[in-house]
Amino acid sequence: MGSGHARAAARLGKVVEKAVGEVDLTLPQYRMLAHLAEGTSAASVLAGNLAVSKPSLTALADGLVARGLVERRAAAGDRRRVDHVLTADGRAALAAADTAVETRLEGLLAHLPRPSRRRAADGLALWLAALDAARNDRLAHR
Repeated sequence: MGSGHARAAARLGKVVEKAVGEVDLTLPQYRMLAHLAEGTSAASVLAGNLAVSKPSLTALADGLVARGLVERRAAAGDRRRVDHVLTADGRAALAAADTAVETRLEGLLAHLPRPSRRRAADGLALWLAALDAARNDRLAHR
């Protein structure tokens, strides 16, 4: 891999950031909502998965809770643990952000020759699989 791949990833990150901004989310908020769509999560686990400090996670969650997109709930059987849960409004915000990102990516793909479009989209799917596998491996070794 060369610097072109790194630069493409950085530029794609900016595209995603702009797209989620259209639906009044920041990139960290979008990442948190996407993570919570997979299930509830304790603050410490969430901070690790999002690669942010616990104080940063608290601030991030506070904003989403204030907007009604995320709820904090006491964990069953452990009064010290608080889980973060995506609300119905949070799911709707995530769906809107996903649509905004997909629309931006489709717009970019339109600039490629038709045969290359599928390859580009498949490449993103492979990156997602690699990211998921790396996260699962990291969680298994905790």
